Amino acid sequence: MFPERSRRWLARLAAALTLCVALSGIAHGEPSRAAPVSAHRPNVVFILVDDLNATDLSRFPNIWNLLVRQGATFSRFFATNPWCCPSRSSILRSQYMHSHHVLSNRPPTGGFPKFRPLETSTVGTWMHDAGYRTALMGKYLNQYPTGASWSYIPPGWDEWAVPVTRLYQEYGYALNENGTIRQYGHAADDYLEDVLSAKAGAFATSTTGPFFLYLAPVAPHLPAHYAPRHADAFSDEIAPRTASFDQADTSAEPQWLRERAPLSAKDVRRIDRVHRNRLRAMLGVDDMVGDLVATLARTGRLDDTYIFLTSDNGFHLGQHRLRPGKTTPFEEDIRVPMIVRGPGVAPGSAIGALASTVDLAPTFAELGGAVTPSYAEGRSLVPLLQGRTVPWRNAVLVEFAHADYSPRTPPDYGVLRTDRYSYVEYATGERQLYDLSEDPAQLHNLAATADPFLMVALSARLAMLRTCAGVTCRVADAAVAADGARAPPAPLQ
Repeated sequence: MFPERSRRWLARLAAALTLCVALSGIAHGEPSRAAPVSAHRPNVVFILVDDLNATDLSRFPNIWNLLVRQGATFSRFFATNPWCCPSRSSILRSQYMHSHHVLSNRPPTGGFPKFRPLETSTVGTWMHDAGYRTALMGKYLNQYPTGASWSYIPPGWDEWAVPVTRLYQEYGYALNENGTIRQYGHAADDYLEDVLSAKAGAFATSTTGPFFLYLAPVAPHLPAHYAPRHADAFSDEIAPRTASFDQADTSAEPQWLRERAPLSAKDVRRIDRVHRNRLRAMLGVDDMVGDLVATLARTGRLDDTYIFLTSDNGFHLGQHRLRPGKTTPFEEDIRVPMIVRGPGVAPGSAIGALASTVDLAPTFAELGGAVTPSYAEGRSLVPLLQGRTVPWRNAVLVEFAHADYSPRTPPDYGVLRTDRYSYVEYATGERQLYDLSEDPAQLHNLAATADPFLMVALSARLAMLRTCAGVTCRVADAAVAADGARAPPAPLQ
């Protein structure tokens, strides 16, 4: 039997779940939320890199000096899904995977064709309808423009410069430039990140009113092509040998991980090579940041502009015996960097609140006075950026769906990430539990030995988040009980 405190908590959890179910019936009819429109609205620049883990950003001088030291860093910021297209769908719509149903990077379960019916309402249309001049430059969604013409531009975007061929090659690609297809070659100045950087600067310079720029370089996604000028950088670097690098004992882990063989010497050499190339590729993004900040300063717009930088998902490099990649529930894949500078953001500050890529679109909307649709499931980060103390979530959700075309990816799973724990449930019935306060490297799966009450509470909480919709997600992530009390108590830290 559970102790009296445990029974009381389970009753409160049941009440919260009941409230979520009740609210789900009205979620889609909830009035849209809009922030008060200020007399002078700021510009918003959103830089979304591809596959960057929560790494040491001091290696990139412009990102470090112009963003990190001049803005706020979120230390616990997570992707809703550790795979490109599901994650980017969450960013565009402020919905978890179980709501937008973009499950993978390719049809029929994912990719651009799966997302296309949802394009009538995205952060692009929200900001456009609020009077912003909008631009999306760089990577949009995997498989774009499959099923549409190469000149196709989704609703909401005034400026559009997106690759339609050779997305990850950085040279020899074609861009859809506002409906006109332009082929780029292999000259040094054809490097994609440099082309995007020039276009971003021109957009910021030519726009007279408030603008929203969604700038999505491909770096450091594999094959991590870098500009020739960066070929000699990081020549002595090796990948970090973290505590979980080539994990010695995986016997307590799910089958998909137990099947991974220890890293060979060849694997380690490749991991180091990939690491160096990823760092070099990020130098192209660093140059992009430097050029854009310089342009904004030169035109007198820097002090009126918010600049966000994050990644669609993380990346592992040998941790837990894993060859270079993503898609797992480990911190390396789900936790990503997040930096924001702008009006009212304290330079050099740190924000430890649990936050997620699902929060980005509501944040941009509040800054711009745009209407946030009732289906949105994230929270605006604006109060945190302003240093205000507000009621906040104490858990975030990460989801993943296995794709048959990628057999080495894990089975379907959901992650409940709290202040203290990372709890994972797989479609196979297997589970993982890590106490991150004692085991930040996630070397000891406690699922088989943990307190049964804790496991029941974590599982129930995960179930709430995996079935939430719209407003109910902002109930489930804070576990607000029906009587208004905040739950859960200490065991779910």
